Order: sequence, then structure tokens, then C-alpha cells
Amino acid sequence: MMQELLQQKPEIAERFGDLHPPFAAQAAVVESNRCLNCFDAPCTSACPTHIDVPKFIKKIASGNLHSAALGILDANVLGASCARVCPVEVLCEGACVMHGFNEQPIEIGRLQRFAMDHFHAQGGRLPRKSDEKRPEKIACIGAGPASLAAAAELRQQGFQVTIFDKRSLPGGLNTYGIAEYKLPLTDSLREIELIKDLGVQFRLGVEICGENSLAELEAEFDVIFIGAGLGAMHRLAIPGESHSGVIDALQFIEDYKTGKTTQIAGDVIVVGAGNTAIDAANAAKRLGARSVSILYRRTREHISAFDFEYRQALQEGVRFLWLTQLMAIHSSAIGITSVECLCTEIDSDGSLKPIDDSTFHLECNLVIPAIGQSPLLELLTQCRDVQLEQGRVVVDRATGQTSNPKYFAGGDCVNGGREVVDAVADGKRAGIAIARLLEVAYV
Repeated sequence: MMQELLQQKPEIAERFGDLHPPFAAQAAVVESNRCLNCFDAPCTSACPTHIDVPKFIKKIASGNLHSAALGILDANVLGASCARVCPVEVLCEGACVMHGFNEQPIEIGRLQRFAMDHFHAQGGRLPRKSDEKRPEKIACIGAGPASLAAAAELRQQGFQVTIFDKRSLPGGLNTYGIAEYKLPLTDSLREIELIKDLGVQFRLGVEICGENSLAELEAEFDVIFIGAGLGAMHRLAIPGESHSGVIDALQFIEDYKTGKTTQIAGDVIVVGAGNTAIDAANAAKRLGARSVSILYRRTREHISAFDFEYRQALQEGVRFLWLTQLMAIHSSAIGITSVECLCTEIDSDGSLKPIDDSTFHLECNLVIPAIGQSPLLELLTQCRDVQLEQGRVVVDRATGQTSNPKYFAGGDCVNGGREVVDAVADGKRAGIAIARLLEVAYV
């Protein structure tokens, strides 16, 4: 499977060049020397994994890239992917003191990528924090960022860790669900090789669901970490949504990243205005769609996508139709032909209401819904004595421990769907807490 994807990569890469091209060596040194090396660095505080930003930037300035990368990895084992996909504008770079001098913030994300690219190119390996081989065994459900971070932390401390995932490749959304121009699939897999190299075991193509599967895990493992993320995307619940020309955004992104979809023709409608919707819309444009329109029932001020994502979509040529509600999808024997829409308006109290006699049609060949994901209740409700609240796992925020002491959790199944870096922070915290718990039990 991996070899097949690598063979398809050049065709995908033609359309999905880097959103933020990497630094050349000289440019990285120049940029790193702009950093003021703040003692009480707000950029470090703004990073959910608290990477020591001034420290690694100073090492880049002195040419010590390997040590810079190790400092990043000590805080964030997925430092390479986070350098590409983190919304740095609202995290580390958003907190940069350069804003106070009316200057551009230090390009922390690109500098972090520069150090990590060098580390991978040189065949760098993650160091072990302990040479002790512990007998305790931990299972991680889901192979996404939260589980990967927890597993790496625990394995570095000598524990036996096995990650389970129903898919054929590890990485979760990093591998399957993030736009190729932000994080190439092969780069996600390259990063995971560092964790495999530690001795973390992967059981892929194995779905954990049902009392019997969980009972088997509880019998085999001392602790279980739930890092399963979220489930299927919400349905539109309108006439015509069952047509084969309706593909949810995550499936659409997965299809082109794995080479199943290589070209799009005709007109595309994307429903929703979050970051995933914009990723799908941009991809459709790059895959050759004649036109791509995002329908959103509210206004620009209400979208959940970051402002820089919105601006990027405009640059890609995506059209936004505000105050527009999708009502039905129409098709013929040859496929989807149009969508039926209704204009909306926002009342003074903020509520949304339809405008009478405002129905109109848009020509369309492909519809991509992106209106959020549902929780994995089928799995979560089977986790014995694990408390849920509004479909999310309830945890102690400092440790990730659930109401069942044997279960820990982190990532989207806890926070409802935040950034990759938040999932990594959750996983690392849980890994540290699990190690402490087992050390006490061992003694």
C-alpha cells in the first residue's frame, strides 16, 4: 500500500505544492537572527505543547539544526507535521512580541519545519528517556496524533505500547484528512516511522468496537488510552443526499490523497464554512473543477474557519455564497445536475430564518458536505464506566484520566475537534500520567 502511494505521489504533487514553501538555509539563518530570544517567551506559552521556541531558534541561528530538532521533539513528537499544519497565526506567531513593534512576527512555523526537515533528511532518531524495559502494557485505540504522542512518551520510558487502528495506514487525520498542500501523506508516514523505530507496535486494520473487543483489550493490557477521534460527518438530511455524487469532505480529501481521485470536472458545491470545507474546496479547484462554490447559511462573520484559511480560498478562486441554505440535490441519469437553495436572513436576536419565495438553483456536478463530525458513540459507550458528556469523553485535564482509572483519553474524542497540536498535547500529558500511575503500581 505504501509503495503504491509513493508511486502516485508525483501526480498529486503537481497540483498540490507547498502552501508555505520551506526556507532555504541562508534565509532560515537570517530569519532566526530576527528573534529577540525573549526570556519569558509568549510564543512558548501560546504553544499547546510548550515548545521552547527561542531555544530552538537560537540553535538554528548557530547552525545546530540537529539539536534544534531534538528540542522540538522533546515537547512535540509530531513537530514536523505541526510545523506545517498549526494555525501559527493564532498561536505562537500570533503571540510574538514583534507585533508590539509593528513588525512581522518571526516565522516560527517555517523555522520549525526547517529544523525538522533537516532532522528527517539526516535520518534522525528519537532518543529514549529510559533504558529500563518495563513489563506493563498499554493499548492505544486509534492511530492519530493523540495516540501517537502518548505511545511515544510511554515507549521512551520503557513501557510496551500497541496502537490499534481500523485503517490500513497510521496517522489518523494527519494521513487521511489534512489537505495535501499543507501536509503530504508521505510526510505524515515518514514522521510515524520515528515512533515505530522506538518499538511501538501497530495493529492496523483492526477495529475495536463492541464489548468483546474491549474486554479482550482490558484482559491483555494494563491501561487503555482512547485516541479514536471523531466519527462520520453529519448528514445533510435533505432530498438527494444519498446520490453517489455526494461525497463528504473527509472522504473526498482521503480519496485524492491516496490517489483514488486524480481529477475533478464540472461545478462543485461545498456545504459548510469550516477549515475542512475550505480544504476540500481548494482541493477541488486544484484538481480541475470548473467552479467551486461554498454555501453557508450565515455570514462571513460567523464562519468557524480561520481568517487566513478564508483568504487562501479566495486566492484559489473559490466563491462564497453567504446566507444560503441547501434544500435539495437534483440529478438525472447522468449524475447530479443542480442544487436547490433558499436565501436566509439573521434576525435581530441572532436567529436564522428563511426568506419566503427566495428559492433558486445552481448548476452542480459534485456536492461535498462539510458540516462537522459526530462523536464515536458506538465505541465510547462500550468503554466500561467511562463518563461521557455531550458525546465527549470526560477526563481530568491534567492527566487525561477518565472516570474509569484504567482508561485515559485525549484528542478530538475529548475536545470535540481542535488542532493537531492540541491532540499531541493531550497525548503527551496522558503518557506522562500513565507512566507515573504504573510506576506507583509497580513499586
